[in-house]
Amino acid sequence: MLQHPRSPQQPQFNRQIAYWLLGCAAVIAGMILLGGVTRLTNSGLSMVDWKPLVGIIPPLSHTDWQEMFFKYQQYPEYQKTNFTMTLDEFKPIFMYEYLHRVLGRFIGVIFVLPFLFFHFTKRIAPGLTPRLLVMLMLGGSQGLLGWYMVKSGLVDNPHVSQYRLTAHLGLAVFVYGFIIWTAMDLIAAKRPQPNHLKHFSYSLSGLIFLMILSGGLVAGTHAGVAYPTWPLMGDSFIPPGLYSLQPAWLSAFEDMVTIQFNHRMFAYLIVGLVTTFAYQALKSDLQGPLKLAIYFFVGLLALQVTLGISTLIFHIPVPVAAAHQICAVALFSASLFISHSFTNQQKF
Repeated sequence: MLQHPRSPQQPQFNRQIAYWLLGCAAVIAGMILLGGVTRLTNSGLSMVDWKPLVGIIPPLSHTDWQEMFFKYQQYPEYQKTNFTMTLDEFKPIFMYEYLHRVLGRFIGVIFVLPFLFFHFTKRIAPGLTPRLLVMLMLGGSQGLLGWYMVKSGLVDNPHVSQYRLTAHLGLAVFVYGFIIWTAMDLIAAKRPQPNHLKHFSYSLSGLIFLMILSGGLVAGTHAGVAYPTWPLMGDSFIPPGLYSLQPAWLSAFEDMVTIQFNHRMFAYLIVGLVTTFAYQALKSDLQGPLKLAIYFFVGLLALQVTLGISTLIFHIPVPVAAAHQICAVALFSASLFISHSFTNQQKF
């Protein structure tokens, strides 16, 4: 029997929808991790065509693999960089990119089908449907943006644009955060918290998001290899050649030295601000699990800094660099939980 959206069962329906959204967010986090591994292993240009509705079955026979490898050989990455690559060496990088694309399709399925169920059984609270449709639209846009990114590396220069890569990463993290926030709107208990920390917590969430975008520029330009030392960059804290491009602002997006320096400065800023925020918050009268969340937030930050330094000084090992990326997502999640705790208005 269909239920009216404002029925007494709405809190139960809200929990069901929230758990579904959290499940989608968890898979998106896995997608971000797999995307990072794909980037770190230089696998992103191994699939040279895009078939969003077909092509779900990977190469199974030797003939299938030879066909895929032949397609890859027609493009600049093979011709200019990987011209000594064998078929056996091609298979792993192809599978990373293949799994990344298949996981994207899987996310679409686990979002659309439950959404249709909740919609037609009238379990979605008033005002929530537009949010869910925006999530669906952004998810579709993410697939298009991913292919737009890959196309930038299928031309003369076999490297994807750092701008498109950063946009692709940023949109994925934004959608993830949007879903997490909506789930918390549905199930998070509202307790009065010190209002003077609200804007501070919101600012931290925004800065952490920008820090993730900064990491996208580092990955897109391979800026991490410029100075594999810490705390100095080579022999000095401020390396020579900063902002050397013309115009100077372009260096922040295209110069490896400047991009790495800015990423470090961003990290130092966030460490200082989070430490200040935690000190102020823990002196306040916090309610519920918020105090524990702040301790967890600080612990995640310490782990993230450790992983970032380790990624740098050990010359970007794939497991450590991938852990650095997913820890950034976890840190962003913790910041969203804290920010949401200072939002006292119940949405649904």
